[in-house]
Amino acid sequence: MRKNIKLSALAATAAALTLSLSACGSSSDPSSTKADGGKTDESKPLIVAASPSPHADILKFVQDNLAAKAGLKLEVKEFTDYVLPNTATQQGQVDANYFQHVPYLDDFNKKNGTDIVPVVNVHLEPLGLYSKKDKALTDIKAGQTIAVPNDPTNEGRALQLLAANNLITLKEGVGTAAKLSDITDKKGLEFKELEAATVPRALNDVDAAVINGNYAIEAKLVPAKDALVLEKAEGNPYANILAVKSGNQDDPRVQKLAKLLNSDEVKKFINEKYQGSVIPAFGKQAA
Repeated sequence: MRKNIKLSALAATAAALTLSLSACGSSSDPSSTKADGGKTDESKPLIVAASPSPHADILKFVQDNLAAKAGLKLEVKEFTDYVLPNTATQQGQVDANYFQHVPYLDDFNKKNGTDIVPVVNVHLEPLGLYSKKDKALTDIKAGQTIAVPNDPTNEGRALQLLAANNLITLKEGVGTAAKLSDITDKKGLEFKELEAATVPRALNDVDAAVINGNYAIEAKLVPAKDALVLEKAEGNPYANILAVKSGNQDDPRVQKLAKLLNSDEVKKFINEKYQGSVIPAFGKQAA
């Protein structure tokens, strides 16, 4: 997906930069080559698109407590959907985004012809099944309706969660690309497909709903306590990432932010604030 980049006279210096976080801020030149062949002014704020919670909350912690010491000016722009952060990044309206996992990004790039790439893993938000009518997983019975996210990666993820807990049976080998048509045994359940951001609001109208972690938190749900069941963290491919347009990975501002997002301070903030509802996806706790 990577586009060819026209190198400037600083090609030798730029080529020496790598994705290693240790390269953060190592260039002695105050500007660096951008994806479009221009230069980045390191004195300008790094503008990052993010979902309100937990992504923007984590970025604001970095902004308030870590950025100044690292020599980083950080600006956070909040988005409440899963499309605009990527289009804004691709079009250069923002410098980076932090709201998605790699399977979603790969699907988005494929469908939209974009070339956005991951920089670093930050956290995992376990997907959960919630209900205002049922108190336990065993209470879910035939004839009930379950709401699921309608975007391909999150719907497949939701169906895998339901299958792992014996609420449905899926075709063999469908993996995270599972669709409703891949259900071989619904066990009497009905399904309602909704945009991920709207699923929490449907809880009063359905018997249960599979909700993304960030939207559950925004809806004042506590995933670790309120979910009937949560995804397991071990081996989970859905770590949320810092992402940029291809070619901008070596922007020293991006590298500074990547290093801060993977810091012990951020790990402590995530663990203390979210109490297992959001899990650091780097270091010893990487999922």
